[in-house]
Amino acid sequence: MKVIELSGLADMALRLGAALIIGGILGLNREIHGKPAGLRTHALVCLGAAVAALISIHSPTGIMTGDANAISRVIQGILTGIGFLGAGVILRDPAGHITGLTTAATIWVCAVLGVVCGLGYWSILITALALALIALIVGKVVERIAMRIFKRNQTEPPDHGV
Repeated sequence: MKVIELSGLADMALRLGAALIIGGILGLNREIHGKPAGLRTHALVCLGAAVAALISIHSPTGIMTGDANAISRVIQGILTGIGFLGAGVILRDPAGHITGLTTAATIWVCAVLGVVCGLGYWSILITALALALIALIVGKVVERIAMRIFKRNQTEPPDHGV
């Protein structure tokens, strides 16, 4: 199998463009479901994570470096920081119902996929994106079927009375 080598600028544009598109795809799912963090939010989270990953592997001269410690610290910072953004979309109403967990998880996954784009791990990216889309699209159907089978009362929070 022949590997295609890209110039530094083309490679960077591919990685950042992929992050923007991947984040947009996942954000579109949230947008369609009327969630406050939609296409633009997810696209920007993914792009920002990709930029952070890229700067961790490039020196100021443009030469790629492989300092695992630097890359690890950048990834840790992204995942910690993105938790605060995700926490902002999680809400609990007075009745105890919690909303926004899926959107928060999708924002977190977008950050991880942005890192993957920035580092150029394309096979991981395609596999993870496909699995995330399956979880978002098929997951709702599976949840509805499970609710019918187990006849869970949705008017009462799961921890009510405990």
